[in-house]
Order: sequence, then structure tokens, then C-alpha cells
Amino acid sequence: MPYELPPLPYAYDALEPHYDEQTVRLHHDKHHNGYVTGLNAAEAKLAAARESGDMGAVKALSQLLAFHGSGHILHTIFWTNMKANGGGAPSGDLAAQIATDFGSFDAFLAQFKAATTSVEGSGWGLLVWNRLTGKLEILQALNHQHSSQWGSVPVLAVDVWEHAYYLKYQNRRADWVNTFFDHLVNWDDVAERFAAAK
Repeated sequence: MPYELPPLPYAYDALEPHYDEQTVRLHHDKHHNGYVTGLNAAEAKLAAARESGDMGAVKALSQLLAFHGSGHILHTIFWTNMKANGGGAPSGDLAAQIATDFGSFDAFLAQFKAATTSVEGSGWGLLVWNRLTGKLEILQALNHQHSSQWGSVPVLAVDVWEHAYYLKYQNRRADWVNTFFDHLVNWDDVAERFAAAK
């Protein structure tokens, strides 16, 4: 089955004024959809290569599969990681694990913001549950897939490709990341993802 662009879990303008409708439309309908299209194309070409026995393009197609597949997965998480009137701090098991692995929520937030705002070029700030270490970890993902770690399951994804924030925040990436945590983050969704990963 070809992959499909998942619908947003809210209206295009639901995150106003912190995340503008125009950016959400472009980001979801054009950029995220582009990764879905690229993922389907890569998989179809890999299937054709297997059928024909021509493995000459496998290296390039494997790279496209990783890039577009990771882009699709991270965007799917990103949309559900936000909600209107979000922000604040997590509670329950997620809060306890953050305190265990980072010392405190404030220390986690400082590290996450520093990692996310300092991504070189385009990429993501990620909170992941690493099944191999049994810990929450903060990662930078350059593009969508570089600097990842084996065993990691993303539970929180903050997009810092310029297309994610440029219309409203221009080159003020730190303002976008601060706004994400102050007004948009959906800790309920993050907690559900953490519980499922753990």
C-alpha cells in the first residue's frame, strides 16, 4: 500500500497566533506531502530493481528511502506533538523519567532548546526513548535522518527546517522553539508515545 499524507489532527488555523495558518498549510500540504510522494517513489523503484535484478541504483534509492521515510515519520509525529493552548510541563511517568534522565524538567528544557536551536542547517530536535539504554535522550537529526541512534524511538519532534517557521519567525529559530514549548507542545501526546515506546 502506498503511504498517504495523514490529515492534520486540527484545523489549519487552530494553532494561531503562535503557528500561522499559511505556514501550517504549506508545511503540511506541500512539504510533508513531498516526503510522502518521495517515499512512495523510492519504494516503487526499489521494488522494480528487485524484480529486474538491476541493483545498480540501490545505493541512491536507499538514501532516498531513508530521507523521505524519515521526513514522513518525523512530520507525522510533529503534527500530533502540538495542540492549541499547549505548553506547560509534562506530568506522570514522563515527568518522572525526565527528572531521572536529565536531573529536572528545567535542565531537560535547557538542553533540548540548546540542541534544537544549534542544529546545523536543516533538521530536528528530538526527544527519544532509547530501548537499548533504557533512557530518554535528546538528539539532533540533521536533515531527517543523520545523527540518529540505533534503538531510538522519537516521542517529541521539533522541526527546525526553515520551511517550518520562516514565514512568521524569519531567521529567529530560538523564538520558534521557545514558542513551541510555551504555547504549542502537546505533552499528552508525548506521554502516550513515551508509554508506547517504553
